[in-house]
Amino acid sequence: MEHLQKTAAVVEDLVKINNDRIEGYNKARLQTDDLDLKELFDDMVADSKRFTTELNKYLRSLGEERERDSTFAGKLYRTWMDVKVSFGGADRRSILATCEYGEDAAQKSYNTALDHDFLPPEVRQMISEQRMRLKSSHDKIRYLRDLETVNKG
Repeated sequence: MEHLQKTAAVVEDLVKINNDRIEGYNKARLQTDDLDLKELFDDMVADSKRFTTELNKYLRSLGEERERDSTFAGKLYRTWMDVKVSFGGADRRSILATCEYGEDAAQKSYNTALDHDFLPPEVRQMISEQRMRLKSSHDKIRYLRDLETVNKG
């Protein structure tokens, strides 16, 4: 029973991280006029919505409530995005750099989750697959940010 409660707590944290991503990318989408970034951010929101659905399905199978909240760190991240925009930091490179910061946090959370040896194999598999997809998103954001750095240099 203790392992189920610990597993539920890990899964709840990942739902919160994905809720942070959804809110963060919706905010980032509003900060740019670049259609390619809007499309990319929409894709990332869709991924996180799919991830939260999968994670919440598992929570419900344990008899847990569906998680809808976000993390304190995510709220700080979104506040930082607001501050950057209000001080003129809404250029393409700045938006991408801020998004990469959020992707780094998501990667860290998923890596931490997978460090727990009590996770059942099916949960570990789900988290691993989501982490791979998030890593791909992170790498794409970093590539676009680096491209902006080179183009402006």
